[in-house]
Amino acid sequence: MKLLENSSFEALSSQLCVETGDSHILGRIESYSCKMAGDDKHMFKQFCQEGEPHVLEALSPPQSSATSPPQLGKSSEDGENPLSDKCCRKTLFYLITTLNESFRPDYDFSAARAHEFSREPSLNWVMNAVNSSLFSAVGEEFNSLGPELWSAIDQEINLQGCDIYSYNPDLDSDPFGEEGSLWSFNYFFYNKKLKRIVFFTCRSVRLAVATLSSLTNSN
Repeated sequence: MKLLENSSFEALSSQLCVETGDSHILGRIESYSCKMAGDDKHMFKQFCQEGEPHVLEALSPPQSSATSPPQLGKSSEDGENPLSDKCCRKTLFYLITTLNESFRPDYDFSAARAHEFSREPSLNWVMNAVNSSLFSAVGEEFNSLGPELWSAIDQEINLQGCDIYSYNPDLDSDPFGEEGSLWSFNYFFYNKKLKRIVFFTCRSVRLAVATLSSLTNSN
């Protein structure tokens, strides 16, 4: 996995890191190539010792299933209905490796399992969920930022051609479950044809905790 340069994402990520009242919003959008380099191939070989690349892994139900009726989506790479809550191990490897690349060296997601991920069949639901969280956090300023944000993501990944996944770890393995964390979301927009993933992560941290963490990391 290789982080791809994207000046629009860098600018947007900067705007998504703001203080709002008593909390600190930490947002980031990154684009990764799914083409494997030497280390990736070695890790993938180890990963596949637990199962063949095209073996389907059971995912958790989509977040949207808890708040809205099922919606039909595009067919997925493994030929299953997108509501079947499964993905092949190769895709799971891409998701885990993206997390590791994005958060290293602070966190290691190598032990993440399929049930901590969901496939989100509705792009509109994901967009609304993101917009709602960020609007609640930053207020009117997001009205102008939102369209720019989704336009930049669409230009990079072609949203209509993507399978969308979310990372929803349990409390024991959740790096965002640390003291002071208020909420978080982690979405992967995977375009198999482009062999690319856009990763959109954001969390809200109580300001006092965020300040202490920043001081600790600078020492």
